[in-house]
Amino acid sequence: MASFIQRLGPSGKRVWQAHIRRRGYKAQVRTFNTKAEAQAWAATIESEIARGVFVSRTEAEATTLKEALDRYAVEVSAHKRSVGREASTIRWWQASALARRSLASIRGKDISATTADRTVGANTVRIRLALLSHLFNIARTAWGMESLGNPVELVKGQRPKLPPGRTRRLVGDEETRLLDAARTYGGEIGPIITWAIETAMRRGEIAAMRWEHVDRKARVLLVPETKTGTPRRLPLSSRALTVLDSLVRCIDGQVWRMRPDSISQAFERICSTAGIEGLTFHDLRHEATSRLFEKGLNPMQVAAITGHKTLQMLKRYTHLRAEDLVALIG
Repeated sequence: MASFIQRLGPSGKRVWQAHIRRRGYKAQVRTFNTKAEAQAWAATIESEIARGVFVSRTEAEATTLKEALDRYAVEVSAHKRSVGREASTIRWWQASALARRSLASIRGKDISATTADRTVGANTVRIRLALLSHLFNIARTAWGMESLGNPVELVKGQRPKLPPGRTRRLVGDEETRLLDAARTYGGEIGPIITWAIETAMRRGEIAAMRWEHVDRKARVLLVPETKTGTPRRLPLSSRALTVLDSLVRCIDGQVWRMRPDSISQAFERICSTAGIEGLTFHDLRHEATSRLFEKGLNPMQVAAITGHKTLQMLKRYTHLRAEDLVALIG
């Protein structure tokens, strides 16, 4: 049977301590504000011990979210390619009111209240919840906290809906104006813009290109590190090869000197000069993917070039209209 002892708490207020001792199990002790809470907890623990399903909650109750995030940053996040992006998400959770709470005490409603800021974009909320969910899963499966549930799973129905994917394309003479402004701007940004339109490569993939990955004879480029973690080989168009042939090879093997952030900053300035609004560098990947479909490639062929994991992800690029399908159905 459990025993209950009333004590004077750190704040000077009287609290109730529940003690459970069973042969073969480590003693369980927990403090509550009321005796009723202590008795309810003790009844749950004793029932689990009797049924042989008890798993100690001691470590989960002793580890704060901040401590768990510190460990996650070192043991998990540090080994990801997205370590830089995850660092800011970790800092956000550590600055939240939940940071001082134990992992075992955090509930779904607590997480919902913490992420309820409507001024934050839906994708930002999604990223924050995804990291927290992974932390709870790691704590349960790899850190020995088997009793710990994942409260993020209880927030699924309350997560904000993501906005539809961007569908911005180059219209009218925007491509000409863009490249003219790039030539005036100077440097590598003009060839990089053309390269992006021809290959549908992501900004980071372009910045990481190396000459040893270019097979000029086969007209193929190896992209060893991708967002999805799967290397791919993509065919190079004649226009893409012309871009490569115009470049001066650097001794360090890098194709481009510009880093991802520099590419975006230069692109933004060029768009401003050209009078083009609402266009981002990543929109060029959408433009390139759409052009592949317009050339008659099927979804599997396009996916092999772009690196999209599922056909569903490619659906928004096709822009199929009923009028375009009339000739196909006869």
